[in-house]
Amino acid sequence: MAEIQLKDVTKRYGDGTEAVKKMNLDIRDGEFVILVGPSGCGKSTALRMIAGLEDISDGELLIGGERVNELAPRERDIAMVFQNYALYPHMTVRENMGFALKLAKIDKEEIERRVNEAAQILDLSEHLERKPANLSGGQRQRVAMGRAIVRNPAAFLMDEPLSNLDAKLRVQMRAEVSRIQQRLGTTTIYVTHDQTEAMTLGDRVAVMRAGVIQQVGPPQQLYDEPVNLFVAGFIGSPAMNFMPAHVENGHVQLPMVEVPVPAELSGALSDGRRLVAGIRPEHMEDASLIPAEHRGEGVVFTTTIELLESMGSELYAHFKIGGDGIESEELRELAEDAGAAELPRAAGEEGRAVARLNADATVRVGKESELWLETAKLHFFDPETGRSLRAREPAPAAAA
Repeated sequence: MAEIQLKDVTKRYGDGTEAVKKMNLDIRDGEFVILVGPSGCGKSTALRMIAGLEDISDGELLIGGERVNELAPRERDIAMVFQNYALYPHMTVRENMGFALKLAKIDKEEIERRVNEAAQILDLSEHLERKPANLSGGQRQRVAMGRAIVRNPAAFLMDEPLSNLDAKLRVQMRAEVSRIQQRLGTTTIYVTHDQTEAMTLGDRVAVMRAGVIQQVGPPQQLYDEPVNLFVAGFIGSPAMNFMPAHVENGHVQLPMVEVPVPAELSGALSDGRRLVAGIRPEHMEDASLIPAEHRGEGVVFTTTIELLESMGSELYAHFKIGGDGIESEELRELAEDAGAAELPRAAGEEGRAVARLNADATVRVGKESELWLETAKLHFFDPETGRSLRAREPAPAAAA
């Protein structure tokens, strides 16, 4: 196991394009760190630089305290698990898992011991004599992980290893990956596009945008205290609702209701100031379900429900909030990454939002309904910089 440190690491291509810009990240010995972000944000490029598959243009990469910029991949004592399983179809599971050790001329008995040990960890013992064609997708991915485990590397690097699996199997394999990493205690860097994977797997998560790390922290911290619009919109499902707001007479005027200016922001929010307000869907509820003693912790507003999605244990209630759309490069980027079917709420011109309600909610489509909004959970952002007004971390370097 080893600590991994990236110090101002930059990847610059021949045409001057910088895929990764002055990346600084310290990964502790045995830590499980996730790199997450939209397509093209530089997360896989960063992983490939750590692996030695991409040259580092500037900066330093240290593994176990040793500079490894010039070392070949095989000299870095890391093992990589790719999106594609890359198993040899003519070899058995046993042979696939032990092949790298065989090439390294490891003693046969030692290879057998390591393969059997890894197979036990991965629940593959009864499949060792099968070939990849006779395995399920999840089993093949475990074989690919086993091939990495038998090498006893200082670190595992995983590049979207679950993206080829169907949704149900991905959930199962997330738990498997987490269990295996905790059992082995090996330093792990895991790249994913899926924020749900990021939130459920890692000790810490680094959110990237356009080659720049936006925020690093435990998953819950990124959810509770996003430093800017991009992190706020990327983390959470359904996505955070964003809406234009302004300060007037000591209150923040939202499109559908006004709320008092938070005490801790009273000095920063003077009358006339324009804001972007954010509220997560789960911080709204059917007002009729809020006990009287808790109603004062929020505000009630009336709206007409346009669409109800039943998820069994909860309801997603879609409604108009009015107001103008928000012009933000960060939100446009999130919308493009999500695709037309899953645009971040109220990031466009429609002025719509979604509330995540208890399954017992009595709201109905086409009917006026009272919703309750928990005011302490509101987020406020500067419309020019996208910076959270409650953020305590320094702002990331501007992404080009």
